[in-house]
Amino acid sequence: MTTVRQTELTTSRPTSVAEASRELAGGGALPRAGGTDLAACLEVGAIAPGPLVDLLDVPGLRGCHWAGDGAVRIGAMTTVAELGTDPRLAGLHPGLAAAARALATPQIRGTATVGGNLLQRNRCSYLRNPAFDCFQTGGGTCPARSGDHLRGVVVDQGPCVAPHPSSLAVALLAYDATVHVARGRGSGPGADAQSPETAELGVAELYDGTDPTGDHVLAPGDLLTAVALPAPVPGERAAHLRAAGRSRAEWPLVEAVVRTECADGGTGPVVRAAVAVGGVARTPLRLPGVEAALVGAVPGEEAGAAVVGALEGLAELCSPLPATGYKVPLLQSTVRGVIEQALAAPNR
Repeated sequence: MTTVRQTELTTSRPTSVAEASRELAGGGALPRAGGTDLAACLEVGAIAPGPLVDLLDVPGLRGCHWAGDGAVRIGAMTTVAELGTDPRLAGLHPGLAAAARALATPQIRGTATVGGNLLQRNRCSYLRNPAFDCFQTGGGTCPARSGDHLRGVVVDQGPCVAPHPSSLAVALLAYDATVHVARGRGSGPGADAQSPETAELGVAELYDGTDPTGDHVLAPGDLLTAVALPAPVPGERAAHLRAAGRSRAEWPLVEAVVRTECADGGTGPVVRAAVAVGGVARTPLRLPGVEAALVGAVPGEEAGAAVVGALEGLAELCSPLPATGYKVPLLQSTVRGVIEQALAAPNR
């Protein structure tokens, strides 16, 4: 694997989604948003070098665009810092705002984008070490499975054992968000005159834990343009919690987002819940057993027997590697902690 510095690569700056999609569909070109992870991956050879397609000048890819009912469409070039400091987002979709505030450092949050966070490469040290080959660099094995996987998965979905690193994906999964994608048409006859086809995917559809060769399912030429959150409902409560080795600038070992809808304007029992977790599998996961157990829980009261039983049952979901068994109780305690926070949080 060859180390290539970013300054050696040619860069184009398209001014429309269609132009960006065409350039990316040509093969070998790399999209650049904030560039915080791209630069690091190019430096160590985790991504094959190619021309850079800078998205900075593409209009319409930045900012929160609100509907009257509180639904919001967030451009893919919106920075993580903008999410974390937006008072309207904190009021209407607090779980997403909290996840944005918790990740990385202020400097990275000020540069990193929503799209980049969702589509970033995993943090496996073998992927980012040019001395090793793995499924994602054209090899035929996962060296972490039999090597150093202390931070690896505890829910084993497929050949690769590197957890997906996106904190925003966990929150968006809990919010039943969708992602909007422009499908590249390539550079054939008539391509200049055509706008790319568009697709809307659920956040879960953006990832495939059984595919060890990539961290998302988008093809070359596909451009993630926005994420969309539905309108909040009266009586919503939400919280985010991460377990990490240190409080700042650390990738979480486990993180969770809980969103509940409570009766009587937020003071009554839970009538619907969403629980999403990250750091434990190749993809962010929903926990339907815990969600079902939360129905009937009362804000301000301790978790009942049904919730405790569902938390204990998370061990059956897990298939830990030799060095990741510690994540089983960590997952249980993190989910319990975020549930307690959500039930204690002010209702919207």
